[in-house]
Amino acid sequence: MTPANRVIVNTAILYGRMLLTVGVSLYSTRLILEALGSADYGIFELVGGIIAVLAFLKNTMATSTQRFLSFYQGKNDKEGQKSVFVNSLVMHIVVGLLIVVVLALLESYLFENFLNIAAGRIYSAKIVYRTMLASLLFSMINVPFMGTLVAHENLLFVAVVNIFEALFKLAIAFVLISLQDNKLITYSYLIAALALVTLLFYIGFCFKKYDECSLQNIKIDKKQIKELSSFTGWNLFGALCGLGRTQGMAVLLNVFFGTVINAAYGIANQLAAQMYFLSATMLRALNPQIMKSEGVDDRERMLRLSMIASKFGFFLVAIIAIPSIFEMPQILKFWLKEVPEYTTIFAQFILMAILINQLTIGLQSALQATGKIKFYQTVVGGVILMTLPVAYIFLKMGFPPYYVFVSYLCLEVVGVILRIWITKKIAGLSVPLYLNRVLVKSFFPTICSLLICWLITRNIHFEYRFLITGVASALVLLISIYFKGLYLDEKILLQKAIKIIKTKIF
Repeated sequence: MTPANRVIVNTAILYGRMLLTVGVSLYSTRLILEALGSADYGIFELVGGIIAVLAFLKNTMATSTQRFLSFYQGKNDKEGQKSVFVNSLVMHIVVGLLIVVVLALLESYLFENFLNIAAGRIYSAKIVYRTMLASLLFSMINVPFMGTLVAHENLLFVAVVNIFEALFKLAIAFVLISLQDNKLITYSYLIAALALVTLLFYIGFCFKKYDECSLQNIKIDKKQIKELSSFTGWNLFGALCGLGRTQGMAVLLNVFFGTVINAAYGIANQLAAQMYFLSATMLRALNPQIMKSEGVDDRERMLRLSMIASKFGFFLVAIIAIPSIFEMPQILKFWLKEVPEYTTIFAQFILMAILINQLTIGLQSALQATGKIKFYQTVVGGVILMTLPVAYIFLKMGFPPYYVFVSYLCLEVVGVILRIWITKKIAGLSVPLYLNRVLVKSFFPTICSLLICWLITRNIHFEYRFLITGVASALVLLISIYFKGLYLDEKILLQKAIKIIKTKIF
């Protein structure tokens, strides 16, 4: 199968997976919120989130492992691939254990001096914290296996496991509804069990399928570990800045307003996670080709693919995000029986910030491919973390809770500008070409979608209007994308994708 066809097939697989899992995940969230109640759900999002959100680092760290594996695949170096896997596995086990030990030592300080949790719920919150530490360790060990699968572009297995995870979480939701007591503790234990089962699936498959996944004749290469740890460390720094912003905002809201508002923030982040999932799905299919292009010294193709990823990532999110911003009150009312206060405005702000972020999402992959990420992660990570002091100043001055997202949105714009400049400096990106390929081509379809959503919400009023808004916006956006949003090579790629998918189906 040619690289282009493999990207298309993998994209189709991942989006098929997405259609099955997104609805299940959102419905599971509704059931879990109903079973736990706003206060306990807020505790899980706050306490469990401090640990569980770190599990998302596995995607960042898997990208680091996958970058080196794909790079050596591009050079057809089998020994290099095996060395990367073995040393990556050792490194992630050690790092995972260190993080767990440090966080375990911080438990007393967090619960006695920092977090604002009702005295009667402290015991349950500590159990959540400890079980999420176990989940974190399982996720860290899983990183090299996930990176191997992505490097081999075997995304079918990843999709199958993701579907299993979504169904397992739905089963957990039904279990919680049937229980009378200890729902929060039971939920945390079951989430940890899911992380362990997922790890075992990945381990069993990779050891059986891929030659480089072997523990025979292990050779610890200090130079290889240093190279991996340096790259992963700076990747980790960037990811921690993003997670620090996300969880730091949760802590700020908790300190100023208590745990109930964390439920609103948690629900908004659930929606944000699904939006990121859309573009991450597409990136997961494209990233191996971006990395391999750099491995064979084809910088032009690498940058072109990264710009395609940025534009398509923006469009994929815009199809859902734009009508959702307009119809958020109705969507939340339909999704949840009880909508916590501030959920609507939190969700609207966070979707706007994600849309802005997507405009340079592919440039991050381009910088990863070059391996020169220290300057980028330092500068952009620092800007992202500035969200917290700015948000704190707003809250200290007495502004409403949603002002934390005002700082989020403004600094996201700064981050986008910096990514463009840094990619030009490090990878030789042509800024005029980027502006034409991505920003200019995205402008007209976006305006069309905004206009149709505004007209519908101004003139039509009934309970399920959001369905009309969503369908109309999607149709207008897709038509305007095809005629005004794509270059010729992108149209050819899209037509080829449709042809291959039709062939696979029929």
